[in-house]
Amino acid sequence: MCGAELTSMPEGMQRVARLLQEQGHPHGPVMLDDAARTAQQAADALGIALGQIAKSIIFRRKADDAAVLVITSGDRRVDEKKVDAIVGETGRADADFVKARTGFSIGGVSPVAHAHPPVTLIDRDLFRFDEIWAAAGHPHGVFRLHPRDLERLTGAPVADVVQVPVA
Repeated sequence: MCGAELTSMPEGMQRVARLLQEQGHPHGPVMLDDAARTAQQAADALGIALGQIAKSIIFRRKADDAAVLVITSGDRRVDEKKVDAIVGETGRADADFVKARTGFSIGGVSPVAHAHPPVTLIDRDLFRFDEIWAAAGHPHGVFRLHPRDLERLTGAPVADVVQVPVA
């Protein structure tokens, strides 16, 4: 990816693209025609299974006001009690908190290139897939990766952080 391609992207996507490039990740961000603010919208736009979307959910840790990022499979719901057992008690994060801590707006929060590094957990259910897609810092931006790439790019542990799926 050259400098001209980077500067034509929105600022959040530029940060993600630079980090991916610096880390030698083989896939840069792509811009979708339609917004992908939800996992379902992203999956539909990409023609993939909902579970292949790596959702970035931000919580606010109560003890120190730290951002806690849970990267979970698009077809799963985060179990806040499981997250709290790992990182300490958390609460909801509003849009202003998310933007201030990550540098991204809700609907485009990337798992990488945050303004302030969050405490991060990766949902083990993402490893059901060989290929996943994550937000790239903008509601229209996504990038392709493998679940193991999340570990490498974030340095985060893999954990059981989701509710048991209903059959």
